[in-house]
Amino acid sequence: MSKRKQPKQGGTDVADDEGEGSDVSLIDVDFEFFDPNPTVDYQALKRLSIQLFQADAELFHLNELAELILSQPLVGTTVKTDGKESDPYAVLTVLNMHVHKDHPSIKALSAYAQSKSSAIPAFQATIQELLSPTGLESANHVGFVFSERLINMPVQVIPPMYRMLADEIQWALDDNEPYKFSHLLFLTRTYRLTAEEAAVLEASNHNQRPSKRQKGRPPLQTGNTNSGADVSNGGTSTYSFHPEDEYIQKFASHSIDYNLSSAQPRDADAFGLDTAGRIMLVPADRLKDLVQTLSDTYAVPQ
Repeated sequence: MSKRKQPKQGGTDVADDEGEGSDVSLIDVDFEFFDPNPTVDYQALKRLSIQLFQADAELFHLNELAELILSQPLVGTTVKTDGKESDPYAVLTVLNMHVHKDHPSIKALSAYAQSKSSAIPAFQATIQELLSPTGLESANHVGFVFSERLINMPVQVIPPMYRMLADEIQWALDDNEPYKFSHLLFLTRTYRLTAEEAAVLEASNHNQRPSKRQKGRPPLQTGNTNSGADVSNGGTSTYSFHPEDEYIQKFASHSIDYNLSSAQPRDADAFGLDTAGRIMLVPADRLKDLVQTLSDTYAVPQ
């Protein structure tokens, strides 16, 4: 199941360091795809895990989670620019929550998903059926999809990563390895804006040339909040950090947006984004169609 190195051209904006008014230029970057590297990827995986789980990161035993991801180097993909020994800028993999049911990170993820799905009883019932101690003994295995990348990584790296993941799952099945899933579980990041904040950001995106400060800000995406899962307050709306999440959500049988357990309350004068989370449960037999949709939507410009 060895992965071939697959270079891919991608553009990225780079601003001159001499001032806010400097012109923005476009440079070409070779993004290369590698198997996870147990020798060098550990620290980067921990950093990406902290970014993914945000204020709740300490709940998930990140040292052990990084080790678990790196223990299966033939499933999953990292994206790098300086060769196999460099730090990954993006990671995508899947972990079998049934095979690793006694692992501290998987136990924490299972408990977290059951707790955060409680606002939608049908969702929680499904999660409990799949991930309760009894469910974890069943033949319906759940794969936890770990997907995170550095800010400003182009979304066009995502479709090939998912194509490789689907291929690797099939190769693993051909070798009688435990990657036969009934469902895929996604945890991802969201943020919330008031109507006023959204209008200001929309105007900024349309009317101003990006400055160095603006380039660290997530792009405004069309947000979705499922019935029964709206955790916004006073007219706020929920948006995805990762644009592909809007498509993953469309393939999900259940989805919920939730408040982070360890986040501090955000008052009207607080600086920074009001961040939250989203859980999505996707039937595994929809993965092929999801991969095709992402490939069609985020094709690399020719």
